[in-house]
Amino acid sequence: MIFSRKSGSGRHAKDDTRASGARRLEEELGLVDDDPEETGPAKADRPEGPYDVTEAPAGIPQLDLGALKVPAVDDVEVRVQADNEGKIQQIVLVHNDSALQLGVFAAPRSEGIWDEVRAEIRKQLFTDGVAAQDADGEWGVELRARVRTPDGLTDIRFVGIDGPRWLVRAVFQGPAAIDPDAAPPLLACLRNLVVDRGHEAMPVREPLPLHLPKEVAEATTADGSSEVPLADTTNGADETDGAQRRKPSPRPRRK
Repeated sequence: MIFSRKSGSGRHAKDDTRASGARRLEEELGLVDDDPEETGPAKADRPEGPYDVTEAPAGIPQLDLGALKVPAVDDVEVRVQADNEGKIQQIVLVHNDSALQLGVFAAPRSEGIWDEVRAEIRKQLFTDGVAAQDADGEWGVELRARVRTPDGLTDIRFVGIDGPRWLVRAVFQGPAAIDPDAAPPLLACLRNLVVDRGHEAMPVREPLPLHLPKEVAEATTADGSSEVPLADTTNGADETDGAQRRKPSPRPRRK
């Protein structure tokens, strides 16, 4: 399914009044609960977006995919792979020869987890025979590598943004992985991305729920190949895996 918009168109816990036994169990399970007094990295740590839903500026046209609200940016295709229930497994934004894969995960109340996640990604890449190196970027320390895909060597750049009880993991592929300014529309998408974490307790690094808009899911054909204009759907953590390292197919299909 493709949505497009073309030009012109333990440390995780905090002392509280709950029983210590319940708190220890929560720590062991890595559950994240809602705590208005301690909500993770502040907005000051993110010069622009992604935004938490509580701080997002008004008036940005968006595609509502549940935990992620993807901004409408000219010349960016939003490619979504979903199951038969409309639950999304993959979101890839494409602009010319560059792509941006998005993921969002639960994080602790009191601190970010990108440093840990980045170290695990590096370790996994090393196991796969791929050398990766840190680099300074707009959102802090990034991880860059060159991997072999069925289409040949591909450059990738992992970006992690810690927010209040969430982590956005963004993976740039193609020219934008080498030069952040190679695909300004993709940067605009990431800067204006909105995360709706919700308030339910979730294990740390659990993917936040993503789903197709109801009207889109109902309009989708049986083979998942229908194309819906973005304007029709506007609502006014973890180790790397093979999907991240593959160049996105022309049209991810609905299973």
